[in-house]
Amino acid sequence: MSTNIQVPTSKTPGASTPTVERQPVWKHGVAAAGVAAVATTVLAAVASAAGVSFADSTGASIPLAGFAQLTLVFSLVGVGIAAVMARTARRPRRTFVCTAVALTALSFVPDLTFGFDAGSAVTLITLHIVAAAIVVPALTGRLAYTR
Repeated sequence: MSTNIQVPTSKTPGASTPTVERQPVWKHGVAAAGVAAVATTVLAAVASAAGVSFADSTGASIPLAGFAQLTLVFSLVGVGIAAVMARTARRPRRTFVCTAVALTALSFVPDLTFGFDAGSAVTLITLHIVAAAIVVPALTGRLAYTR
């Protein structure tokens, strides 16, 4: 059994080939950001209950609400980036995925340099990956694919 998905197209005046319309990303992005914030907070609570300390070398600890707040804020930054790329990038899907992967990798730097123990650093990096695994596909699926 196969399913055909039709993507709406439009033809710009004077163009010989139709172009794929870019789908809006912000609604799906905001929803995905909320899901990611809840998921990372729940996983951080589970990790904390299992004995993972989110304290850095100075003894300052990340509060549980901080996971939700930071995930939401940086996910919404990603939504903004995707929305801009949907309007301006020649290849919005590819450009966004490359940018998102680079920014996710960059987000590991504080986890590795702020003096967290190995278990905490691995848990924090895993939480970054979980958030990206929720938000990036939700946004990518709404961006136009062009060759």
